[in-house]
Amino acid sequence: MPLRLLFVCSMNQWRSPTAEAIYRNHTGVAVRSGGTSPKARRRVSATDIHWADLILVMEEQHRERLKRQFPDAYRQCRIEVLEIEDRYRAMDPRLVTELRSAIDPLLEDELA
Repeated sequence: MPLRLLFVCSMNQWRSPTAEAIYRNHTGVAVRSGGTSPKARRRVSATDIHWADLILVMEEQHRERLKRQFPDAYRQCRIEVLEIEDRYRAMDPRLVTELRSAIDPLLEDELA
């Protein structure tokens, strides 16, 4: 069974969709992305939280929003804060580099 990764940012516009695209075809993982804002392109749902084995949020504020929005579901899954600020457009090479630098070591540990 693949490791299920949920990538989360605010609007699901640049950071989390980029992470989803990068890891979509990665061996051993299944991916989704969503946003915490009511105006997000695709808003994170309780179903997403229950589905995920590991939630990767871009900033601490995203973890805090998930805790408030999904207090019961939140306790069932590990959440890692990647510390990636909202300063890039989707698929910006610098964003891709930052995401890979933050996520690849986590995946190595999880998939080992």
